[in-house]
Amino acid sequence: MTRIHHKLLGFYKKGVNEAGCDEAGRGCLAGPVFAASVILPADFENETLNDSKQTSEKKRYELRNIIEKEAIAWSVAMVSNQEIDKINILQASIKAMHNAVDKLKVKPELLLIDGNKFNPYPDIPHICFIKGDSRFLSIAAASILAKTYRDDFMMRLHADYPVYNWEKNKGYPTKEHRAGIIKAGISPHHRKSFQLLDRQLKMDLKY
Repeated sequence: MTRIHHKLLGFYKKGVNEAGCDEAGRGCLAGPVFAASVILPADFENETLNDSKQTSEKKRYELRNIIEKEAIAWSVAMVSNQEIDKINILQASIKAMHNAVDKLKVKPELLLIDGNKFNPYPDIPHICFIKGDSRFLSIAAASILAKTYRDDFMMRLHADYPVYNWEKNKGYPTKEHRAGIIKAGISPHHRKSFQLLDRQLKMDLKY
């Protein structure tokens, strides 16, 4: 089946300094949630920039270099697994996006948010877009930065905790990751508020 690549929009409102915001790692069992915020020039064009989930790992890192070079401003922020356990993953994701906006060197006039929930950022209006990372270049750019910086972080953690194979799964709930939890227990980087083992595995452990 051929995937039809729809061209992403360069901006929502012409002449407005917009920052695209997205996060990575919401569905992971371990590690922080990362978010990025990106302000692109109005004339920015890139045929291959798309939602990070639709892009190969090699391409994501190539795009990261282009985004960092050509963006008016960009930033990346994270919220730890301990904080995720305290305030829940949705609030942690929103907080990470707020932190990323805080770090921008240029203040945006409008925030384009991937998803359908966001807490208002002081003095900057926002609009939420479901699947925004496959609609707007700035949100797609933010998704690429959030994903690649989070992947880098999990690869570094993998060196200390190879049993969970984070190098490959980046903290997502794969069979190998869950097998590592059964074998070694949880690490200080696991999210205790998440269901770390599926119910079927828990039942098997009793016998």
